Parts: sequence; structure tokens; C-alpha cells
Amino acid sequence: MAIRINLDVVMAKRKITSKELSERIGITQANLSILRTGKAKAIRLSTLDALCRELDCQPYDILEYVDEEEC
Repeated sequence: MAIRINLDVVMAKRKITSKELSERIGITQANLSILRTGKAKAIRLSTLDALCRELDCQPYDILEYVDEEEC
């Protein structure tokens, strides 16, 4: 997939745990784990909005386009 999810990096910079973040944005830890590991096939804009709000970041901090030929 050409979209890389850098949620772990942003969470580490903000020093927030999965449990704390999942509680703040209202999703399960299992669903947050799917996002963190890059296994998600889609993300709701409302979830992305909540992540950006709680992590004080922009969508491009979490999502990154990577040319598949470079991978």
C-alpha cells in the first residue's frame, strides 16, 4: 500500500499510550491497534479528526504517501 500510517511515531512524540488515546477519541484499543500497525484499509474522517485534535497534529503527520517503487 502506498499510504504509510505514522500513528506510532506521533503517539511516541506526544508520550500518550494506546489506552489513553483510545479512551479520549472513543474507539476501541483493538481498532486503534489496527491503525497503529498499518493494517487498516480505511479510516473515517471523524476518527482522523479526533486523532489530530487529541494529538495536536495535522493529517499529514499521521498519513504519508510513499511511492511503492521506493518501498
